[in-house]
Amino acid sequence: MASMFVRPPLLKEGDTVAALSLSSGFVTEVLHRYEAGRRQARAELGWNIIPAPNALRGPEYLYRNPQARADDLHWALENPDIHGLLSMIGGDDSVRLLPLLNLETIRRHPKVFLGFSDSTVTLMQFLRAGVMAYHGPALLTDLAEFGGMHPFAVQGIRQATMSAAAFHFQQAPEWTQAHQEWQQPDLQEVKRPFERSDGWTWLQGDVPAQGHLMGGCLEVLDMLNGTPGWPEPVLWQGALLCLETSEDVPPPAQVGYWLRNFAAQGLLQSAAGLVLARPRGYTPDMVAELYGWVKKVLWEAGREAMPVLANVDFGHISPQLTLPLGAVGRLDRGAGVFEVVGG
Repeated sequence: MASMFVRPPLLKEGDTVAALSLSSGFVTEVLHRYEAGRRQARAELGWNIIPAPNALRGPEYLYRNPQARADDLHWALENPDIHGLLSMIGGDDSVRLLPLLNLETIRRHPKVFLGFSDSTVTLMQFLRAGVMAYHGPALLTDLAEFGGMHPFAVQGIRQATMSAAAFHFQQAPEWTQAHQEWQQPDLQEVKRPFERSDGWTWLQGDVPAQGHLMGGCLEVLDMLNGTPGWPEPVLWQGALLCLETSEDVPPPAQVGYWLRNFAAQGLLQSAAGLVLARPRGYTPDMVAELYGWVKKVLWEAGREAMPVLANVDFGHISPQLTLPLGAVGRLDRGAGVFEVVGG
């Protein structure tokens, strides 16, 4: 099965990557962390990260000037000296950029775009333009991790954006959602506590499935749903849906309602499989309720045999994997495998 999406040129050590504030301009309040992220990315990935022209103009300016944010995206794509694009941090209003984004510019200048959370809006526009996009760490999150980048995050970025080889996603040996204050520079070199991972959970489905990776943050997809930026039905067909929830900790029932919307659109019926992230902030009881909702909605949609892999390391937890959206992936419960087989 070949991907329907163009794969951007691979990144390599020494490349210049533009950091973009397409959502919040919060970076100016934690410039020490911004510099830590640049330094750590240079050491671990070999990237030279520079700010886009408007990326450091502050939260008030960027909130009032969505055109400046869209201009930064177009600048980074069209500038031949820029090899890749990196989200600075998430937020909650990238959806305001939709009327200002030029899909033809994305199509003509395919480059790696890496981000998550509110970057889901931009990731989906890359897919609508026919270009693969990368759901993974932002500069101020895993790249600026306290005390240095986690090796698991480094490996995930490298295998997705810097190598053409097929690969298996690995389970993180440890994870954390521990809060540590970003605005205290003296804490930047203090590592956060991590706990041993309990691994992935296969909820249902014994028959292997294959399809292109598609998805992102459910809260952001909900904002995007019904707008001109919502991916066309053909882009969802045969996909492995990769879905995660944010630090807002939506109740399990709300996730069920979002999935029912997907079913009402026919997206669950046409999907090849479902991959769910480890839900941030959930108690064990909430996790059990969530899994009950997932299986319930899939039964309602006639997809009780669909393969579903849960508790996967991506999204709003650390360290997180990098998912090459648009690449062809495969789920195989019998072999215990979630892998990328082409792109």
